Amino acid sequence: METFELRVAESIGVVAVLEVTGYINNEGGEAIAREAGRLLDTGTRVLLFDLHATRIINSIGISLLLEVLERTLDLGGTLAFCCLSPSISKTFQIMGLAQYARIFPDRATALVELRPAP
Repeated sequence: METFELRVAESIGVVAVLEVTGYINNEGGEAIAREAGRLLDTGTRVLLFDLHATRIINSIGISLLLEVLERTLDLGGTLAFCCLSPSISKTFQIMGLAQYARIFPDRATALVELRPAP
C-alpha cells in the first residue's frame, strides 16, 4: 500500500496548489477535505490538486472529493486537477467529477488558466 502524503506546494493569492502522493482512500480523502476546508476558510478560492504521484483512488476518496467540490462551488470557487493517471482520469469521467471540476494535463497549463489576471 502506498503511503499517503499531502502538502500545499504553492499558495499565491486565491490559488493554492496541493500535491497528493499515494492512495486516496477514506483517510487520504479526509485529509484532503480538512486541508481544502482550511484553505477555503482563509480565502483561497481556487484549489488545484496535482495528482502526478497518485495512481489509485477508491469510492470513499471520490465521495470526499465531491464534498470538496460542492463546498468550493458554493463559495464561488474553482476545483481543478492536473497530472491525472489514465485510470484516475477515467474514474473522474465516470463519477461525474470531470463535469464540474477543471482538468489539466500539467501544472504549468493549469496555473496559466487558473491564476487571476494581475
